[in-house]
Amino acid sequence: MKVAIVHYWLVSMRGGEAFINTLLDLFPDADIYTHVYDKHAVSDKIAGRKISTTFIQNLPLSKHLYQSYLPFMPLALEQIDLRSYDLVISSESGPAKGVLTPLDCLHVCYCHTPMRYLWDMYHDYKNISGPLKRIAMIPLFHYLRLWDTASAQRVDRFVANSKHVANRIKKIYRRNATVIHPPVDVQDFFVSEELDDFYLMVGQLVGYKRVDLAIRAFNRMQKPLIVIGEGEQYGMLNQIAGPNIKLMGRQPFSVVQEHYAKCQALIFPGEEDFGIVPVEAMASGRPVIAYGRGGALETVVEGETGIFFFKQSEEALIDAVNEFESNKNRFKPIVCRNRAKIFNIKRFQKEFLQFVELNLN
Repeated sequence: MKVAIVHYWLVSMRGGEAFINTLLDLFPDADIYTHVYDKHAVSDKIAGRKISTTFIQNLPLSKHLYQSYLPFMPLALEQIDLRSYDLVISSESGPAKGVLTPLDCLHVCYCHTPMRYLWDMYHDYKNISGPLKRIAMIPLFHYLRLWDTASAQRVDRFVANSKHVANRIKKIYRRNATVIHPPVDVQDFFVSEELDDFYLMVGQLVGYKRVDLAIRAFNRMQKPLIVIGEGEQYGMLNQIAGPNIKLMGRQPFSVVQEHYAKCQALIFPGEEDFGIVPVEAMASGRPVIAYGRGGALETVVEGETGIFFFKQSEEALIDAVNEFESNKNRFKPIVCRNRAKIFNIKRFQKEFLQFVELNLN
């Protein structure tokens, strides 16, 4: 069986690229197609595969400005020749599923999320854009939404990374999706017997992660908060952070591991489609204080591995932190770690292979 994997862009190693790593273990002879590729920014496993790019790769500064070329990506995807493949797996949270596949080829789309900036977060992105960009976005994103829904009909089977995403696929594309939670390498994390007094956030510093909410709440509480990650909001967040807040930027994985293991709890104030970070924290034996919407409801167990707050406000987060501190002894590292193990790599591989085999027959 000849297999192709289509991923939106390969310019970093985040959750989507970790997913590609796991797919390559399942399909070691698969070819990879993507819009933009930076061999220095991905794992050796990915870099060692045959990788073909679309014409987006050849546009000016594509490795940095790839998102600006979003309007050309539908056209670029349709130029990929997949006629020789038996199985095509598209990895979607940027444009990937719009490829053309032959009649006797199975096209499975593993959807991390329908593109947020086109759909439920469109007005958020529009409102923070400058006047000229806002004017351009209105007709452009209308066109992209039409293409996005049309290209969903090219997919034979959808797989969603959470029930939350399956509901979004049903709402936006009017398609059913099978839920297979993404792989998390829980063995990469360890439990520490010694804890420090800080709380932790890990992830991109972008608006929907609501790092600003956490910083303002912890400024008011005067409790130590460490933030690991980089992104467009770093400068703004650094300006509003009090002396009890430490923004560390991007850090090596070993530093992230240690902070997971030694924090009091992970703070997770954004709405995520799945959210691998809470699972990584639980794999380190640490509980999660999370906004009670989205994928966190499928990973964190209220009162056992974490606490939810149900309004994205400073007051709600402060109340949740105070509740946690009043009940710290309730959260056992072994319970947190055992919960994380449910989302291990072998479980994903078994479920995904069974799904593909069932639909190939």
